[in-house]
Amino acid sequence: MQNITETLMKPLEKFRKEQLGAAKGERKKYEKETEKYYSSLEKLLNMSAKKKEPQLQEADVQVDTNRQHFQELSLEYVCKLQEIQERKKFECVEPMLAFFQTVFTFYHQGYELAKDFDHYKRALQINIQNTRSRFEATRSEVYELMKRTKDTPQEHRQTSAISSEGYLYVQEKRPPPFGSSWVKRYCTFVKEQKILHMITFDHKSGGKTGETESVMLKSCLRKTTDTLDRRFCLDLEITDRPGTLLTVQALSEDDHKFWMHAMGGKEPVHYLGTTYSKERGIDAQLDEIGLSFVKNSINAIEKRGINDQGLYRVVGVSSKVQKLLSLMIDEKSNELDLAVCEDWDVKTITSALKLYLRSLPEPLMTYGLYKEFIIPAKSGSPEARLQAIHCLVHKLPEKNKLVLGLLMKHLSTVAAHSKQNLMTVANLGVVFGPTLMRPQEETVAAIMDLKFQNIVVEILIEQHEKIFGDTPGECTAAAAAAFSAPTRQSKKLGRQNRPLAVYNPQVLDIQTVSVESESVSPALDETSLGSNESVSSHSSNTSYPETPPQKTERPHDKNLTSCEDSSGMCSATASWMNCDTPPSDTTQASSTKAPRAVTDGEPAEESVSLRKAKAVYPCEAEHDSELSFQAGAIFHDVGPSREPGWLEGVLEGKKGLIPENYVEML
Repeated sequence: MQNITETLMKPLEKFRKEQLGAAKGERKKYEKETEKYYSSLEKLLNMSAKKKEPQLQEADVQVDTNRQHFQELSLEYVCKLQEIQERKKFECVEPMLAFFQTVFTFYHQGYELAKDFDHYKRALQINIQNTRSRFEATRSEVYELMKRTKDTPQEHRQTSAISSEGYLYVQEKRPPPFGSSWVKRYCTFVKEQKILHMITFDHKSGGKTGETESVMLKSCLRKTTDTLDRRFCLDLEITDRPGTLLTVQALSEDDHKFWMHAMGGKEPVHYLGTTYSKERGIDAQLDEIGLSFVKNSINAIEKRGINDQGLYRVVGVSSKVQKLLSLMIDEKSNELDLAVCEDWDVKTITSALKLYLRSLPEPLMTYGLYKEFIIPAKSGSPEARLQAIHCLVHKLPEKNKLVLGLLMKHLSTVAAHSKQNLMTVANLGVVFGPTLMRPQEETVAAIMDLKFQNIVVEILIEQHEKIFGDTPGECTAAAAAAFSAPTRQSKKLGRQNRPLAVYNPQVLDIQTVSVESESVSPALDETSLGSNESVSSHSSNTSYPETPPQKTERPHDKNLTSCEDSSGMCSATASWMNCDTPPSDTTQASSTKAPRAVTDGEPAEESVSLRKAKAVYPCEAEHDSELSFQAGAIFHDVGPSREPGWLEGVLEGKKGLIPENYVEML
């Protein structure tokens, strides 16, 4: 009890001072910057549009600077709160655990109580370690996301297929001579029902909100400064208020575009002397018009620009791309033959085709099948991947499958000319992966899946004739289950487990697609265009998953040896060594049994001939008994070991353990 101050109170007090105290400091800076930003914003929004352009530009620059600083402080404050929430899970609990351990050790008369508590204590130690590990991993991901958000805040604005949210200033008209006032409201627009919910909000009141008003939107029009001396304004026509317009003001030009897109805002577009009605949120549909546009674009690209360097990688000017797409999906003007029309260059056509695919209400490969497509890309043999993706493609709606088949055949033709256009299957996978398949909600995990989206698209390009030309065989549940269960013994032993293998994926990294620019076409990325092999690696000699499977975790106790399996040292090992008896369901089940110690009086295990093996993935040893090696290393005298999931072999004269799923037998 005398140690309670050192073991319990001081660590908790230290956490309170260092972590919570730092959070209070961040909060004060955040509140101060909030007041500064909104004050400058209100001054900007109240500024007359008739002022001189330099004055307007100077005001815009000042507000943008304040906005950027405000966003950075907001992100730092949120990250600090997230860090405290995670830290307290181990920094507050760990002192308690240390204190209880001291008490149980000191009081011998509490031995039985300590014994009963022992299993909870061990479980808690493991949970603390896991929580600490997850904290480190999550923190690095959060800081990386914060950095990307700081660099490109508009690209990481929260979006949803269901609703759009943000602040708007709403004009409230009053009887003469009082004029009108502008009230800041937090608005949520539900896209499907076209309902706009508005909550009065004032940051000066400490976050208190007023009543919620809801209206049903009929149409949205951009309001010009000719009719109102304020920028970024929209006129909303309300269904239950015929003849009355609700005028709202966005916070910036980007915010104005965001609301125009969300509400289906309209404004005129002039082209070749004709005026077309255009929605900022392009109304792309997977209908006959859309199918005609896809065929028209593919035909034009293959006739006019199949050998253009960086085809699909080099982008067109955004305004021209949107104008072309709006023109082609308009029923009145979609008869233009792009193959003979020189008004539109090839990069504009390729960008318009990609924009059409991104603007569909649902990705071409659907939200519902996204996870099912990703699973086989992460594991399994090339044959199993192909079989799974073949089955999934034929689950797509008929129109989706038709357009996807046309596109894959076209991309195969593009890849066939890669010596001229530099667009290999791998490069096309990078470009079209996020375009054709994406999750409904953008998360950190979804960002980590980008590489596997590319792999799926590569397989579709390389195997398009088989996938779209043949009907798949019976797609059983067992085939799908093969991707969700480990293919080797991975049961955790009842001792302190080893950490996972260290894997260096630097040779497999793929550059992501660059963001399309509004002004000019970016320079061609020669490095990213230089790859000649796809990530899916269809060659039978080099076809392996993108990341190596996890090594079987070994106990520290060296007395633990073989599985209780009469077919050899381990059935999984026997399958690697091509024993006479192939592994069956029974032997696979037995390979997951707990290991046991072999006594001196027991007979030796069945002998297996020693062979050579080749490393498929690089690996760093985590124990003196293991071998470190690079991909391509050749092992001699390879045979089964006493530990399930591991082989024993010799590399450069040194004998040691090798993870069996990191090598292929020669």
